[in-house]
Amino acid sequence: MLKTGGALGALGALSVAAPAKAWTWSAKGSVAGTGAGIDPRWVWDEEADPLVASLIDRGDVPMVNQLLRTWTKNGQALPAGLPADLRDFMEHARQLPSWADPAKLDLAFDFNEKRGLYLGVLYGLASGMMSTVIPKEALAVYYSQGGADMKDRISKTAKLGYDIGAANAYKPNGEMIVTAVKTRLVHAAVRYLLPQSPHWTQVADEDIPISQADIMVTWHSLPTTVMQKLTAWKVPIPAAESTAFLHSWQVGAHMLGVKDEYIPASWSEANAQAEQVLTPILAPTPEGIKLADILLKLGTPIDAGLLSKPILGAFTRFMLGDEIAGWLKIPREPVWDPLLRTAWGPFVAVREGLLPFPLAPKAYWLFDEFLRKAALLFLSEARPISIEIPVTNRPDYSKGTTHG
Repeated sequence: MLKTGGALGALGALSVAAPAKAWTWSAKGSVAGTGAGIDPRWVWDEEADPLVASLIDRGDVPMVNQLLRTWTKNGQALPAGLPADLRDFMEHARQLPSWADPAKLDLAFDFNEKRGLYLGVLYGLASGMMSTVIPKEALAVYYSQGGADMKDRISKTAKLGYDIGAANAYKPNGEMIVTAVKTRLVHAAVRYLLPQSPHWTQVADEDIPISQADIMVTWHSLPTTVMQKLTAWKVPIPAAESTAFLHSWQVGAHMLGVKDEYIPASWSEANAQAEQVLTPILAPTPEGIKLADILLKLGTPIDAGLLSKPILGAFTRFMLGDEIAGWLKIPREPVWDPLLRTAWGPFVAVREGLLPFPLAPKAYWLFDEFLRKAALLFLSEARPISIEIPVTNRPDYSKGTTHG
């Protein structure tokens, strides 16, 4: 079910957003405990950006993508034949931060395993759909190369959701480090390519996408939003597991190239940062509305109808509220809207053992079936997923030229 959430909610994984106001969050609340105090809206990736721009200009990207398809495990040696500058960068970028705690990362999997039922819904229909009302995120997704084929994009970006929740996520036989490093390279490519799109430049209010602030906004739409919802649902979570879940995402942010001074050290600091940079900037865009519609239609092939657009829309309304549902033009559902409002709380209570388990009423079973069908939708078509560096923007919104 966690994998389901990764697939449904993956829109945010390779996406962007930005705060509307000046940065006032103090680095004293970060994992670094200190910092230069530079507004992260004006900080990108000083290591990866010039490197990837050079790879594109040199025409090396197709060769690099082919070689990196064979690099899939954290502990695996980098493929022979990579350009020397890329190899040097990747050897450095694949190292875990000194503050990574193996015990916490192991405990994070225990949390993911026990709470997978909720995480599948939250990653997909809270975090994933929220990404469509983060304006800069929606614009960047829509006009970049992946915007032309959202299902293909989701199958690739889903890998981050898959890997961070795995038991061996950061271990040598896991894949999270590989996924993070490749994603960092993709981010650098989008920073170079998207400013060349005349369509993106006409609507964007920034010159370069995916700043450090942008990545953290997307980050907050994932773990911060998830923990806020679990808290609101009164899911009893041991403090150690809550901290471990946060730690797995802290390490993930670092591996994506975010400076430690911008990564919150605690949930209270995460909530404070999100209150400044995420909540105030949520708004609809024509591009975001189109992306939301695409995401909600992903369930229509399900014969049983349990993952149909109306059901996904009702879950989105329940998770994000009437205002956002209205922005996304999601119609009200006379059956599912009231069912979710009245039954979800008791459903969670039953799951947590706080109420006697009844004789499996149909409403409760449908929640489980919803998640099972979601998993089948994406995972039944499972095939090797390769995160690759793009060389152009969305084909129908590009200048008509391609690098490499």
